[in-house]
Amino acid sequence: MKVSHNKIDDINASIIVDLAPEDYNPQVDKAIKEQAKKAKLPGFRPGMVPTGHIRRTYGKAILLEEVNKLVNDKIAEYISEQKLEVLGQPLPTEDEDKYNWDYKDTFSFTYEIGLAPEFETPFTKDTEFTEYDIKADAETLESRIKNLRRSYGKMTNPEVSEDGDVLYATLKQDGEEGIEKTTSIRTDLVEDAKIKKSLVGLKQDDTVKIDVKKAFKVDDLARILGITEAEVEAISPSKFELTVKNINRLEESDLNQEFFDKLFPAGEVTTEELFKEKVTEEVENLFKQNSAQKLRNDIYTFGMEKVDVKFPEAFLKRWLKATNPNISDEELEEGFADFINNLKWTIIENRIVTANNLEVKYDEVINLAKERIYAQIKMYNINEEPADEQLAQYAVQLLQDREQANRLFEEAKALKVFDYLKGLVKLKSKKIDYDKFEKLA
Repeated sequence: MKVSHNKIDDINASIIVDLAPEDYNPQVDKAIKEQAKKAKLPGFRPGMVPTGHIRRTYGKAILLEEVNKLVNDKIAEYISEQKLEVLGQPLPTEDEDKYNWDYKDTFSFTYEIGLAPEFETPFTKDTEFTEYDIKADAETLESRIKNLRRSYGKMTNPEVSEDGDVLYATLKQDGEEGIEKTTSIRTDLVEDAKIKKSLVGLKQDDTVKIDVKKAFKVDDLARILGITEAEVEAISPSKFELTVKNINRLEESDLNQEFFDKLFPAGEVTTEELFKEKVTEEVENLFKQNSAQKLRNDIYTFGMEKVDVKFPEAFLKRWLKATNPNISDEELEEGFADFINNLKWTIIENRIVTANNLEVKYDEVINLAKERIYAQIKMYNINEEPADEQLAQYAVQLLQDREQANRLFEEAKALKVFDYLKGLVKLKSKKIDYDKFEKLA
């Protein structure tokens, strides 16, 4: 048996596997004997089917399977020994039907492979990035406090509408066969300033004419009318009569001890000043995630711009078609640029991992899974504090799903690479208000 490869250029090559009968027949004979022991055929006792009968009946299929297994194993072994950084999987270049498959053939199989391009990772101790220390500006802080007060507020039914109220109203389209729908309408979703003003000062049974296409975004209007977005686009005329049935208003909670104790451990916050300090701390802790994401994006952008290399695109397209037979040429072309970008960054990450002996441990993946589960639980119930044992149990269950496990492993690897790069490059700290930081994104 002989395995070799032919380098076509820096990113394309082929692997050739030459097999003589003595290379594959021992495995074929073994497979036929095993099949004879397991076969249940009419006229033969279990385990007593002659190997000659198996060879005549199933021999070609067994030969084909064993040769394919042998070739695949030898190619994988060769790639590992030669330390070839292969993209995708080797693709056969010849039709197997050209052989007789009679246990006497000398085979020569050629597979094309794509190779990862050679490059140096661009990050050094002299590479500089800005790490933003984001502060809560007055407007952002006021908005957060307002949302908290509304979350724990109470619903009232005032007589006269104000901006921000929810109108329970009937919308009736002009025309005899027009749309008619009684529904809830959030006035804060109204985009047109003139229409929004017309919805202020209304009482029960008041009517007003509005152009619904001017008033709402397509998805909001589809939800309000209970129709599809395509049906929204087709609405004509777009003038509707709005008749108020009821006015709902969410009154903000008072800044008192009862409200403070709903948000924080009882007695921990006793004054408005302490409340604002706590909210500021909470908001700025959340901003740390925004800062980290901005730094990750900047590192990614820098790496992608500095690494200017070519990929074996023709090979990769053939490989994608071979592994996704239902994908159309149009779909392949549409998503190919994103595929190459993801591949490029994955290679950059993998080379950083290999060069610096970085290792993602099982405990790190478990802890990441626990963090994600904890965040989900808190999203739906801010006051719930799940026990660590419960989180660990959920995490183990999550990782039993191979797709989820792979996703979390890749995320853990990305975080490990990010932490390594943070320790390698120069980081310049800069304080910035959140409203100004938003403009940088």
